Amino acid sequence: MPEQSEQKELKVEDIKKEAEEKRCPVQRTLYYIEKFLSEPMCGKCFPCLLGTYEARTRLKNIILGMGNEADISALRRIAAEMIEASRCKKGKDTAKFILDWMGTDAFSEHIEGRCPDRECFAYIEYKIAPELCIMCGKCSDVCKYDAIIGEKKQSYLSGYLPFEIRQKRCIKCGDCVKVCPTGAIEAKSIQKEESVVKE
Repeated sequence: MPEQSEQKELKVEDIKKEAEEKRCPVQRTLYYIEKFLSEPMCGKCFPCLLGTYEARTRLKNIILGMGNEADISALRRIAAEMIEASRCKKGKDTAKFILDWMGTDAFSEHIEGRCPDRECFAYIEYKIAPELCIMCGKCSDVCKYDAIIGEKKQSYLSGYLPFEIRQKRCIKCGDCVKVCPTGAIEAKSIQKEESVVKE
């Protein structure tokens, strides 16, 4: 029995290492918070318990493209309160990790409508570069959601419908990217700020 409890125990440093495998600091912070909530957090003090739950909500808003400056301010406030009032080292370390990852411009860029690391799906879309596409149809074959339209190239025929991705159907799973033999499909940033300006 003691051996089982030792195996289950996950340290905050271990979660931090896992989180840092993600390129995007916002995704990194959310991954850490969710793991922290599910395992090492004891829930004995309110700043840590309530703070991490609110932080998760704010981070999800930012990742889904619905965040604003108030979310960033709230995350900084939560981290500062956790450093000051958390009873244990785990809570204080969590707050420090949040502030460290917020030390980049990535959070502000998300609010402006960009994910610089192209990891947050709300800020990217997959596009097919026609000059690189050889019209093999592998992308269309692998897509489970019928998000890719176009015609496979056949000998002695011309006038093909080029392959393109229907953005409303695409769930951004990346399967098409993996099978493309020429690297014709890549994630492009969506300029979300344009729609805000038009308003």
